[in-house]
Formats: sequence, C-alpha cells, structure tokens
Amino acid sequence: MDDARRQGYYIAGIYREKNSGAVENRPELQRLIDELQQGDIVIAEKMDRISRLPLPEAEKLIEKIKQKGAKLMVPGVVDFSDVIAKTDDGISRIILETMQTVLLKLSLQMARDDYELRRKRQKEGIALARENGKYHGRRPDDKLHEKILECRCRRTPPLSITETAKLLATSPSTVSRVCRKYRIDCCSN
Repeated sequence: MDDARRQGYYIAGIYREKNSGAVENRPELQRLIDELQQGDIVIAEKMDRISRLPLPEAEKLIEKIKQKGAKLMVPGVVDFSDVIAKTDDGISRIILETMQTVLLKLSLQMARDDYELRRKRQKEGIALARENGKYHGRRPDDKLHEKILECRCRRTPPLSITETAKLLATSPSTVSRVCRKYRIDCCSN
C-alpha cells in the first residue's frame, strides 16, 4: 500500500479477506468487484491473494475484473498493458498480448499449485502425527454442545435443528452431529 502511494496512486479502498483464495464466493472479493469502476487498478499483494482457484475459475474471476474496466496489478507479475497501448505494429501487439496472457495464466496456476502442495503436506503431517499418537483433531467446543442440547432438549417447545443453528451461529450439520454424539432422542427432528 505504501509503495502504491509513493508511486502516486490514490487508494480508494482496502479489502482484507479472511476466506481462502481457494474459495470462489468470498464476501470482500465480491464487494471489491461490485465497487470497481472504469479505470480502477486492483493491486494485490500476491497472486494468491486474488485467487487459488483452479485455472478456469481463476480466469473467470480475472475476466470479471476486466469487464468492469479495471486492471489487475500484482508485484512480480510483469504487466505489458502500457507497452501494448503504445504499440502500433499489429504483430508486436499480438505477441505482447499473448505474453501477458501466458504470464497471467502461469501466475494463477502457480498460486493453485502452491495451495494444493500445502494441503497435501498438511494431510501428510496430520497422518504422521496420528500414527505417533500426537494428533487428536480439533477439540470439541463443550460450551457450544451444551447450548445445542439446551435448545434441542431442555426447552419447551424445543427448537428445530435449523432454528438452533441460526440462534447459535453454527451449521445445521453441527447441531445434528452433536445430537448424534450424545444420542439424544429429542434431537431426532
């Protein structure tokens, strides 16, 4: 951000996403795209901050940015758009546009490959830790379990699975799983 300011850019907004770049429907990214205007420049810290999606989905995302008339800039990814705009020669323009497309695809694919490699290594590490008895998974949230049981079994009338999930800001599958875990009959609907 400081580099962009030093280069004379006006910062219209900062979008910080908590969801993974491997998820297509991210609230902050959607807000960014919705708010884009013709001539805006989206500056991403790294390509994986924009997308870790498989290449076809990542290309669709980049196309949404371009359709708004905006431009994507990622440090370390060469951008030929200024050179392309000044090029009169048709063949040179085609070559530069093709190179730009290849570099973008390469960057998007590298972000995806990095994501997949990290996930693979994480699974391998968990499996090894399990073998050695050092990994037991996420600890259950006993307070949440108690609240679920309260809503489903100790209330008159009991709340439905969906109502319980909404009230406690959790998923219906979590409510069902907790009820199954404690084998409580009042949790059957």
